[in-house]
Amino acid sequence: MNVLGSRGEASPSAAEDVADRVISARADSYFNRTKAVVHRFGDARVTYAVFLRRPVISAPRLMLEWLHAVAASRGTAFQIEVMHEEGQWVGAGDPLVYIHGSFENLVDLETMLLQKLGAACVAAHNAYQMCLELPQTAFLAMEARHCAGAEMQDMMAYAASVGSRAAQAEGAKGFIGNANDATAHWFGAPKGYGTMPHALIGYAGSTVRAAEMFHETFPNENLTVLVDYFGREVSDGLAVARRFPELAASGRLAMRLDTHGGRFLEGLDPAESYAVLERHAPQATRRYRSETELRHLTGTGVSAAAVWRMREALDEAGFPKVRIVASSGFGVTKCRVMAEAKAPIDVVGTGSFIPNTWSETYATADIVAYDGVPRVKIGREFLLKRGEERRRNGGQL
Repeated sequence: MNVLGSRGEASPSAAEDVADRVISARADSYFNRTKAVVHRFGDARVTYAVFLRRPVISAPRLMLEWLHAVAASRGTAFQIEVMHEEGQWVGAGDPLVYIHGSFENLVDLETMLLQKLGAACVAAHNAYQMCLELPQTAFLAMEARHCAGAEMQDMMAYAASVGSRAAQAEGAKGFIGNANDATAHWFGAPKGYGTMPHALIGYAGSTVRAAEMFHETFPNENLTVLVDYFGREVSDGLAVARRFPELAASGRLAMRLDTHGGRFLEGLDPAESYAVLERHAPQATRRYRSETELRHLTGTGVSAAAVWRMREALDEAGFPKVRIVASSGFGVTKCRVMAEAKAPIDVVGTGSFIPNTWSETYATADIVAYDGVPRVKIGREFLLKRGEERRRNGGQL
């Protein structure tokens, strides 16, 4: 398998953390002690099966790069069978990879190899689902600020790119890029995208002035303007469009809605939110909805009603080509609700593919054969059966 594929490049961290002292320090102690026991009593060739307990999208590249780097540093080789190519759907409990090699050289790697696999696969699945829910909407990955350091940032960007490509294969636009330069390569982009944070609006003193300052500094860049800073999304959005009519007419101007969840978009309240959806997507509210779904439809923050109201105001003012960028909590559920309301979103900026329930990301590895003899702990026989089936079919499932 060519795990690198045709897009992106090898992770800059692929060859890091392969020193034995680093692995020993990070590995669970019982693995280190088992390594010492095996060294004393004799090595064995083992087969590990690695799986997750929930459906995921296969995203093994970071783990595989690291395993190959460790093998090279130790002067050994691991035979790795990737059972599901990068980007393929994987069922709960279905092994993603089988790893064959020296028990002594593999046993202390389990802690770190699982860290590099589980979260990436779940995040890839989330990104895949989000893109499929809004197939005509482009996505921008904005996960970096929510990551616990550079390694997680790289992992989450990689995962989003894998999920995106899987969705693109089914016709979705998917992720067109991300918000920083360091991980832009995962999306086939030379750099990150983005114009301004709320801080620039505060610095400029007005939304229009912030737009002017940005455009003067970056005259050749498309202009995306945050319009919620002063709570005047519609008023400030229209003021910006009138200030830059040429950008508005050419499709180079966008309004980014990031309205705080504690307030409604300008001009909306519960009754008016329902009225907006009644005008544009009446079917969205005419069936049972959970409290969360109703909030996404007609509640505070960036709701479907808010997006429709912004689109309505822009069109009425003669700016049909001004695009709408929406952000704030766009996970799988919110994307689904927006799709059902046919919300006219051009781009979604989100980092909500980061797994919400971290316990779902726990990958597990079990040895299923010792020196060619099938053996696994009680309760994991399904891994052994998969291994036997694989062997009967010449290594293929």
